Amino acid sequence: MLKLYDTKEMVLGIVQHDPLFVALQQDPHLEETLYNDAYLAHIKESSYYSISEVAGWFDITDAMLRYYIKPFEQYIFNDATISPNTNIRLNLSAILKLRMILLLKDKHRVKGLKLLLGMDDNGQLPNHQITATTMTNDDLANKVDVLGNVLQQIIQTGLFTMQPNEEQGALQVAINQEFLTQKVQLLSAESSSFEDIQKETAELKQENENLQKQIQELQEGNVKTIVQKIRERHIENEIVSKLRTEALQQFSQERKVGFFAKMFRSSQIELEKEQFTLSYISKNLEERLEATLNNYYGK
Repeated sequence: MLKLYDTKEMVLGIVQHDPLFVALQQDPHLEETLYNDAYLAHIKESSYYSISEVAGWFDITDAMLRYYIKPFEQYIFNDATISPNTNIRLNLSAILKLRMILLLKDKHRVKGLKLLLGMDDNGQLPNHQITATTMTNDDLANKVDVLGNVLQQIIQTGLFTMQPNEEQGALQVAINQEFLTQKVQLLSAESSSFEDIQKETAELKQENENLQKQIQELQEGNVKTIVQKIRERHIENEIVSKLRTEALQQFSQERKVGFFAKMFRSSQIELEKEQFTLSYISKNLEERLEATLNNYYGK
């Protein structure tokens, strides 16, 4: 079994430059989930896995997984052409991209995720490349993307550090006082204005406070995740129930059975009815579910 640091290193090696990973990093809980999924302990990087296997790992149905694959095929499969009749197989890279989509879907919805990836309305990536872009509108997905890039760049300068806040039980951005002191001394030696340094420091502190508020707002949105998953499961159960009713009605209309047939062939009739019902549900579930979820998410 892989140790934790081995798993994290493997995941980072694949997703560290991915725009969805930048958004995911704004929520430490979701980021840790990406590293700690149980399937990573036994997955092989060079192997491919079926839709059913991956859906089982993520505790969702095959139809639900296909629903989230469809609008992001070019992103997930690196611009490969996917035929609707192809038996889709997923490697580790595709599985991790799909996992990030599932982790972020409740916060950003399908439209927000496409914005983060820079995809157009037809699901196409600009220049067939996956790049993180800065949007100019006020959409929440854009704010998360910009915030993630700014926070990452600031921390990389060494001026800020991530420290645990014992009162709130979460990470917060704090000024690296030692680094700041060194910079102040260096600037003073070069005859820079100390008043300008104080002003810049005050602006940086204010920016730190604004960043902290943004992070807190994003963390508060996590409580909606469980409710969203329950609602999706409820929608699917409702569709299955309706399809079963439709199948039974259609079976009764197409295969009317007389009194003696019911008496002597009741077991066989029930078996045929159940087979007809299962086939009807299997044939119509994915299309019906996709239409209902599109309507629910306002696509």
